[in-house]
Amino acid sequence: MLRTHTCGELRMENAGQTVTLCGWVQRVREMGGLTFIDLRDRYGITQLVFNMEINPSLCEDARQLGREFVLSATGKIAERSNKNPKMETGDIEILVDRLTILNTSKIPPFTIEDNTDGGEELRMKYRYLDLRRNVNRKNLELRHRMAIETRNYLNNEKFLEIETPYMIKSTPEGARDFVVPSRMNPGQFYALPQSPQTFKQLLMVAGFDRYYQLVHCFRDEDLRADRQPEFTQIDCEMSFVTQEDILETFEGLAKQLFRSILKMEMENFPRLTYENAMRLYGSDKPDLRFGMQFVELNDVTKGKRFRVFDEAELIAGINVPGCGEYSRKQLDELTDFVKRPQVGATGLIYIRVSPEGTLRSSVDKFFTVPDLTAIISKFSAKPGDLILILAGKCHKTRSALCDLRLEMGTRLGLRKPGTFKPLWVIDFPLLEWDEETNRYYAKHHPFTAPVPGDITLVDQYLSGDQKADLEKVHANAYDLVINGVEIGGGSIRIHNKDLQKKMLTVLGFSDEDAASQFGFLMNAFEYGAPPHGGIAFGFDRWTTVFAGADSIRDFIAFPKNNAGRDVMIDSPAPIKEEQLKELNIRITI
Repeated sequence: MLRTHTCGELRMENAGQTVTLCGWVQRVREMGGLTFIDLRDRYGITQLVFNMEINPSLCEDARQLGREFVLSATGKIAERSNKNPKMETGDIEILVDRLTILNTSKIPPFTIEDNTDGGEELRMKYRYLDLRRNVNRKNLELRHRMAIETRNYLNNEKFLEIETPYMIKSTPEGARDFVVPSRMNPGQFYALPQSPQTFKQLLMVAGFDRYYQLVHCFRDEDLRADRQPEFTQIDCEMSFVTQEDILETFEGLAKQLFRSILKMEMENFPRLTYENAMRLYGSDKPDLRFGMQFVELNDVTKGKRFRVFDEAELIAGINVPGCGEYSRKQLDELTDFVKRPQVGATGLIYIRVSPEGTLRSSVDKFFTVPDLTAIISKFSAKPGDLILILAGKCHKTRSALCDLRLEMGTRLGLRKPGTFKPLWVIDFPLLEWDEETNRYYAKHHPFTAPVPGDITLVDQYLSGDQKADLEKVHANAYDLVINGVEIGGGSIRIHNKDLQKKMLTVLGFSDEDAASQFGFLMNAFEYGAPPHGGIAFGFDRWTTVFAGADSIRDFIAFPKNNAGRDVMIDSPAPIKEEQLKELNIRITI
């Protein structure tokens, strides 16, 4: 080894030892006849000292060094006269007597500091430099620890880690696939997996009753802070289990991660049905760090000759405690917020309850004091509270009120970093109707089993019963949500060929399409497929939530930007004409 120690491990008990360190120059400081260099590696920073009186040539060499030069330095450990309590090695320094420049460096395009002067696009272009910064090192170390703890937990629960293929068959459900042309099969393509779903089900048929994999997945979809075209899942499947078994097993995984990574002991996770989540929070991934549950007001607001309410499908609101003295300017700001295109409301109604209990609203001319009193009693409002109300189409109103609730939670500092409120959301709809394509789509995926009691509705629909409402069919599915972020989801799977065929028929697959796309799976179901179910967690997303951050890009070593490009290696990029010919591909733009 070129070094005897790292730059983060030496302490006062090592004083007097002669050591060799290797690393990068963080900064050079000259103070009279002394030169100080902060030498950095991924373990920390150690101060090197060069004395002009003792070794002038060596000191002069040190003064010629630039930022990010790679050095090997040998010397004796001494106690620092001006200790730095902010550094773990701040009690000691190295009195250097031998210095070797292992490599020089150009001046970096941005400072390699926690608070850098480089913009995101510039740092992405030089990601290998950006990764030298402490914040990114800590992010990847957190990811590493979470991977180890995940594997330890699942291994102890008798799961086997089994790799599944990366080159598979394209399917029409879900997001768009990334496709890979086959040179040996002209005109045919592989797809990169959006998940190992069918393979892990086949592993259950094969008798591997507990499977997991930290697996790379690919989706060609529009990007945002919590999405990347390639990402990692904690992918799991179990045989001979019920939904309760799966929730108990993976709540155990979550609690173990909270315990080992964040040093937090978590109570049992609450469970909320999809219907109640939408009714109370307007979202299937509610943030439970604060209250402000929705209150529906149709029964006390209709028939007052206020057209906005009388024509609305839903009138609902939230109680914001302690904000009853909001100014007109603050209320106008909230009105502008809900009118933003991203939120989509047409206006905002408010009722202020003064500290003395006086009621003032934006609809005083339509509602009497007893009317307003009836409304605020639905919220159990107290003096000093503020009631905010939206009205309109049911789904749109709930969505806008969800955005308003989260905005108020943020403004009031109620979405506190370091506070974690996990929950399970259960009893999702199995299907959702799409008006554009005039067909049903699977809410999760086509292999999700309906709740046993709702299978009769599927049978009625397929028999031609026009009254059979497929939107009432519940999925045997579940999501884990933490602080308003969906961490992962799963379901009990269909393991019967006939039921799987029915499901594909409902989704619009012809017999030929079903056999072409999923015949291998349905054939496997004829050879003793066990009851099974599973779950997949977004590993990048879970790590991001644990760190209290917003963007999963910060927890991926080499991420793509918002356009799906790797600006460091300039990818995607054209390929040579010879390669296109080998693949029998002709490009026309």
